[in-house]
Amino acid sequence: MLRHLSCFALCALFTLPAHAAEEVSQRTATHAIEQMVASAHPLATQAGLEILRKGGNAMDAAIAVQMVLNVVEPQSSGIGGGGFLLYYDTINAKTNSYDGRETAPEGIKETAFVSSDGKPIPFLEAAAGGRAVGTPGLLKMLWEAHKAHGKLQWNFLFDTAIQLAESGFPVSPRLHGDVADAPYLAKFPPASKLYTGGKQLEGKAVDSTLKNPELAATLRTIALQGIDPFYSGRIAEDIVKAVKESPANPGALSLEDLSDYEVKEREPICLPYRVYLVCTMPPPSSGITLLQALGMLEKFDLQTYKPTEPKTIHVVSDALRLAFADREAQIGDPDFESIRVNRLLDKAYLSERAALITPDKAVDTLTPGTASEPPSTTHISVVDKDGNAVSLTSSIEHVFGSGILVDGFMLNNQMTDFSFTAYVNGKLSPNRVEPGKRPRSSMSPTMVFGPDGKLFLVIGSPGGQHIVSYVLQTLLGVLDWGLDIQQAINQPHYAVAGNTIKLEENSPLAQYRRTLEAMGHKAEEAKLNSGLYGIQREQNFLTGGADARREGTAEGN
Repeated sequence: MLRHLSCFALCALFTLPAHAAEEVSQRTATHAIEQMVASAHPLATQAGLEILRKGGNAMDAAIAVQMVLNVVEPQSSGIGGGGFLLYYDTINAKTNSYDGRETAPEGIKETAFVSSDGKPIPFLEAAAGGRAVGTPGLLKMLWEAHKAHGKLQWNFLFDTAIQLAESGFPVSPRLHGDVADAPYLAKFPPASKLYTGGKQLEGKAVDSTLKNPELAATLRTIALQGIDPFYSGRIAEDIVKAVKESPANPGALSLEDLSDYEVKEREPICLPYRVYLVCTMPPPSSGITLLQALGMLEKFDLQTYKPTEPKTIHVVSDALRLAFADREAQIGDPDFESIRVNRLLDKAYLSERAALITPDKAVDTLTPGTASEPPSTTHISVVDKDGNAVSLTSSIEHVFGSGILVDGFMLNNQMTDFSFTAYVNGKLSPNRVEPGKRPRSSMSPTMVFGPDGKLFLVIGSPGGQHIVSYVLQTLLGVLDWGLDIQQAINQPHYAVAGNTIKLEENSPLAQYRRTLEAMGHKAEEAKLNSGLYGIQREQNFLTGGADARREGTAEGN
């Protein structure tokens, strides 16, 4: 723990076009006096807000939101996956950090994702089936965090999710469209039957009703009996059986892997940035990469820049590229690797790194070197009336995870977040596959505290490797350019992927491609499918922001 210094009406929102960059600027901020929830689906946001209205706190609401997301956004997250959670306790002015990241089965091999000739297996081939499934940690993380911080009874938090799974909910445009991004779903009849419209790459019709009675039964069991059935009982047996008998790439997950799973409560990592204190998840999260980029950018007078002009994109992207170079060489599971966190966040070191960034020319040599974005993962931000807050990012990795449906929920394929080969750029990778290890993650739930030490901002996003870029750009919008959280989320995106700057397609940034290439960058247009959900605390009210690139909402009272 860290002690800080000093079926609802909102279903109509499903008509929002998926991934439409030109629509983003039309969304305006939401305001509330006491409490707020921002999440990836209006039904989930409403469920969390209802828990707050009934006397629950931020932790209670976040769990209710996550359970509904498991039902209505099954391609992105759920109890078959993992996550990272920050909880801010306003009374004690403490932030708790929970690591519910999946772990590699004890029976996994170092060569799990390489072919007989030693070359990495193509991603979509590796991602399908049991071999890619890690021990799910999300449910146990929520259980442990609720025991420590929850206010309402555990079973009360599942009511809405059970009702929606049982009675059904309208299929959103994103759920319909994301089926096309999981071509291997057809290999797995239970998931294919539930989520497709009878054709391999076609989801169920938009606005048709989708029911998941098996998931309703599973959630009811967990609500009434706790997590034991999932980690050591009937549900655990079903998970292991499905992984080992997978029609593609049978895996090694065992009952012992599930029963032995441990949630890690880690010390959050924080870095002063101008007058603020930015706090996020430690490794194996990439929160440290986010903080490194901020530390480098603090050396630049960004208030004299415009948020999305070429020189801003250049400077921010080079800071990210340098931070990703350190991530590739040094960041992995801290229980397996020695990670020099203090060195990586040292002001003098970050000043040295920042000095490599010049005003008009890309950094041409990255030492030691840098490391695709699935339409998956989700984020939840909650602030309750007492000032407690949750920032929770969770995932099953690639869209619809491994393709394996068990008792109504999808199993993750997070093992593909490991380096497929043990050596990267000639050096032993800190993110190589090892039994019991947690793969490195880009998930970076974040909180920002003002100069008075009080909570100022809660933010996070899905988006694979681009998560760090999305969260960083949003933070800069609020902290440097004075945008409110919704305006910051609305900005057209740019993101770093290896040595390439991706410019959001159909946005004004596309015109800067040649300018950036003249600076020495590689640049290309791309669909940047963020899902930023944030809450900003002003003096007497809350401002919520929800990313129009997805169907989520921010609501409060």
